Amino acid sequence: MTTGSDCSVTLLLARAKAGNTADVERLFARCRNYLGVVARAQVESWLRAKADASDIVQETMMQAHRDFAKFRGATEAEWLAWLRKILAHNVADFVRRYRGTEKRQQRLEVPLAPPPDHSSIAASLEPRDPGETPTQEIMRLEREFQVADALTRLPEDYQEVIVLRNLERLPFEGVAQRMGRSRPATQMLWMRAVRKLQEELAHGG
Repeated sequence: MTTGSDCSVTLLLARAKAGNTADVERLFARCRNYLGVVARAQVESWLRAKADASDIVQETMMQAHRDFAKFRGATEAEWLAWLRKILAHNVADFVRRYRGTEKRQQRLEVPLAPPPDHSSIAASLEPRDPGETPTQEIMRLEREFQVADALTRLPEDYQEVIVLRNLERLPFEGVAQRMGRSRPATQMLWMRAVRKLQEELAHGG
């Protein structure tokens, strides 16, 4: 079940495609946290603080809203894939702009590489069964939304340590360096963050 009073993304998508303006807005609002987590994982994994993931999400949402009539899919998975494609395009645009700026300044502070594929939040937090049924896929997608919503309710340092460790798959030593903490302190922070995330999922999902 979807948290709160919102109906499922699948139902919202069907109503939005049928021309219900209010449900178009509800659909985009329902997907914002999900996109935010995906964008944050992509951006922070290789550009660190060079880009604000929320700005990229906002740009993605605006473009998707503008081009909503062009979306030809019918399923929740197709809808999320469409949003992620727009997001990936915007991330790539940022790369090009950043590279151009760095070349003009004749310096490069961090190595640039293609962003990792974070097409599925659940794929980074839990193993995915390649033989899942359509019903299992719906449940997995719903779980991804729940994880994204719960993650955004955590304190900022909890969010960061989970993104770095679980989504970017950095070793604890790397997470500690990124967060400016010792490794033992980082591991303790991560354990507290995971427990809090689990509590949020249990109480809010």
